[in-house]
Amino acid sequence: AGRAAADFPPRRTGETLSARGPHEAVSVHWPPEWERQCALMLTWPRPDGDFGPHYAEVIRCFARIAVSAAQMQRVIVTVESAAREREARALIDRDDSLGRIQFYILPSDDVWARDHGPIAVNTPSGPQLRDFRFNGWGGKYPASADNALSARLHAAGAFGSWPLRSVDFTLEGGAIETNGADVLLATRRSVLDPARNTDCSQATAESVLRQELGLCHFHWLEHGGIAGDDTDGHIDTLARFVARDHIVYQGSAGPDDPSHAALSALETELQGLRDPQGKPYRLTRLPAPCPLRSRGGDPLPAGYANFCLINGAVLLPTYADPNDAQAQAILQSCFPGRRIIPIDSRPLIEQYGSIHCVTMHIPELT
Repeated sequence: AGRAAADFPPRRTGETLSARGPHEAVSVHWPPEWERQCALMLTWPRPDGDFGPHYAEVIRCFARIAVSAAQMQRVIVTVESAAREREARALIDRDDSLGRIQFYILPSDDVWARDHGPIAVNTPSGPQLRDFRFNGWGGKYPASADNALSARLHAAGAFGSWPLRSVDFTLEGGAIETNGADVLLATRRSVLDPARNTDCSQATAESVLRQELGLCHFHWLEHGGIAGDDTDGHIDTLARFVARDHIVYQGSAGPDDPSHAALSALETELQGLRDPQGKPYRLTRLPAPCPLRSRGGDPLPAGYANFCLINGAVLLPTYADPNDAQAQAILQSCFPGRRIIPIDSRPLIEQYGSIHCVTMHIPELT
């Protein structure tokens, strides 16, 4: 379903990308999010899904994300039916003057494209997609349709002619960060989780990440977490690379914040990290919105670290909070050449995720 997808940019002949680890050469490279992108992937909500009680609000939020990204790059939107496509088009077509938003009618369980979408890498034979297994964050939620979605999109031509490789390892995109120099930043518990990968040792995980993504240096964090998070501490809610030597991280709202102890421990741990050359990283603390609760009274993991980079811009989650402006100013200083686009993410956070969680970027590889 949907319009035919144009091929992604072809690889230049004769080009070989490589990265060296401590003991071996690695011929795979996973670029950082700030490098140029060719597409952004979204999985549209369903009215009978978890967002049902405030469905009208959340699809307006999705439409704003899609339209903002479409000014810069192609947008791949999965919808469950022709009715959902018509509904989405009614919200976005008047603003999609460039025709960059493409729809594919395929089944899905939920909206969290960052975790069920493919990860694109460069290899000596050209761009490839890695399709890691997705099991609903360790079996917490149904995930069979989401687990199959990348392969179905690939079969439908959404990713052009790029090969897709299934990887027999459970991993979510929101659980991992790279600085573009083959360094991994992740919380140990969200990757080395027996509910995700039975009897998985750190050495095994590092071997998979080295082979599939070219990662050679590993920062496994023990601390950090926001009250209400159900991902076991995804790094994209806590700390993000904004340059090879620079990390922004989520601070707490103060001693009364239920996340204060965990986020303070994260800060201390980040201060102790050293890059492969033995140097400390530059660190920038993000403010926290006032603690939010769902309509049912549960804590919500609202934060500003869950921003999404697109070509020429940053999609920043906001929460109608006084600290929204400070977060915007900080990220503007980190990305002086990009426009900051604030997006009210209160409808998203009602289901415990934000902008980075509902998007998956596809880098422009050659």
